Amino acid sequence: MTGSHRLAGVELYFEHLEQARRFYSETLGLELQEHQPAHHAKFGLTGGFLCLEQKGVEPYPSADKAVVFVEVADLQAHLTQVGSAHVVGVDSSGPPAWAAVRDPEGHTVLLVQAPAPRSSIP
Repeated sequence: MTGSHRLAGVELYFEHLEQARRFYSETLGLELQEHQPAHHAKFGLTGGFLCLEQKGVEPYPSADKAVVFVEVADLQAHLTQVGSAHVVGVDSSGPPAWAAVRDPEGHTVLLVQAPAPRSSIP
């Protein structure tokens, strides 16, 4: 079954869901696909999703620690948009270059520079 698995999505739990929703939509610029106030906010990502859920509504309690990896076309532009207050680490020595940012409840989001498009000219 090697190679038959694909990551469908990631879910994070929050005490303050609305504050988290604003951070992921307004600060990181993710597109909101589904929103049920006081329950969850779901964002679309290429190849999957990121769901933010209010702590305590799930019937299957989970650990609080997770890191979300998001590939971005322009890392520097995203860092400017996010602002230095949220940035906890940057490594541009890559490839790939990356930056670790924290959301309002301390989850780490690792922004990873996407590879440059390859030329189709031989």
